[in-house]
Amino acid sequence: MKIKTILITGSTDGIGKQTALELAEKGHQIIIHGRNVQKSDSACREIIKKSGNQRVGFVAADFTDLSEINRMAKEIVSIFGKLDVLINNAGVFENEKVILPNGFERTFMVNHLAPFALTLGLLELLKKSPAGRIVNVSSMAQSGSIDFDNLNGEKYFDPYNAYAVSKLENVLFTYKLIQMLSGSGITANCLHPGVVSTKLLHAGWGKGGESLHEGAQNSIFAAISPDMEGVSGKYLVNKNETRSVAISYDRRIQDRLWEISLVLVKK
Repeated sequence: MKIKTILITGSTDGIGKQTALELAEKGHQIIIHGRNVQKSDSACREIIKKSGNQRVGFVAADFTDLSEINRMAKEIVSIFGKLDVLINNAGVFENEKVILPNGFERTFMVNHLAPFALTLGLLELLKKSPAGRIVNVSSMAQSGSIDFDNLNGEKYFDPYNAYAVSKLENVLFTYKLIQMLSGSGITANCLHPGVVSTKLLHAGWGKGGESLHEGAQNSIFAAISPDMEGVSGKYLVNKNETRSVAISYDRRIQDRLWEISLVLVKK
């Protein structure tokens, strides 16, 4: 097996942590990410102990802050110098509208702008891999529509709508990426992890859900399976290609979200 260097965002708990643990158990080099150094270091030590794999490191950055995301990308380039797989797993569900100091609504910032900015910051590093992979964790809860005049909750805020739109944005971003990365050797895919018992599920929908192990399997499959070698632009459910919502295939919508996002992350 070829050892891959894999970054998993939001991997100090939940699905991300389980994904990191199981990939570490398979012998890969893992980069843990969390909001702060203490949680990231603690998760890193725990995964090393459980997996017996010493090739586990960490980076810390608050995904509500673009400057921290940019610093994190530069740190990964400097410290690790190699990246084969980026799993954009971090996500939030906010029951109340929260406008951050930078002016962005928290759901929009963490679930879309953060992975957008981080991915762009790591593209050159991923291009150095013989077969770089980008895996965006979306959801079956993706919205069937998007109001570009309400991306930041300018007109109204509904927690379920904000989350669903952010998960649509993950898919739109993935499909636009494959156009931008044509000929680069990098693949980009997105997925629904399942209805998994996590803090996010409990915040929005209450108790219940599948195990973390089950929730990690789709991300692991997309990240390392030989079946996904050279496969790009897919939306996966239970390791199978599935249709995402109709609007996600509209190139005009993909293009507009890309253009708006590019302006916002470069402010």
